[in-house]
Amino acid sequence: MSDDNKDLRDDLEDMLGSAKDGAKKAAGKAEEFAGEAADKAKEFASEAKESASEFADSAKEAFSNASGDNKKVLAGILAILLGWLGVHKFILGYNKEGAILLVLGILGIFTCGITSSISGIIGIVEGIIYLTKSDEEFYNTYQTGQKPWF
Repeated sequence: MSDDNKDLRDDLEDMLGSAKDGAKKAAGKAEEFAGEAADKAKEFASEAKESASEFADSAKEAFSNASGDNKKVLAGILAILLGWLGVHKFILGYNKEGAILLVLGILGIFTCGITSSISGIIGIVEGIIYLTKSDEEFYNTYQTGQKPWF
């Protein structure tokens, strides 16, 4: 029986050696895949940073160069969505009027929303007026003519 045990022992050692070799190969492949994944992640991160930077630059350019139609659409949409805060007034350069709407909007906390509703209605009406005017008419009325209300 000792020969049987010796053969079994040799077989087990061979199998263990094969398993160790297989584990080493698998570990090598895992390291290779991990390296490739890290490289791909770095490449993706740099591309994402570049895309975000390009988007930020184009957004800055769009907002800084907004005039005529661009400012009309921006002011009109903001008037409809955030008119109760007077954001559209600040976009057009009417700081006093924007501050008035902002104060009315915030006072809505204390007036059960009455003043916020009033400033919201003003914003919606102004947004509709802005968007229905022609580009030239909007520019002449609100940007050149500096007409602050309606």
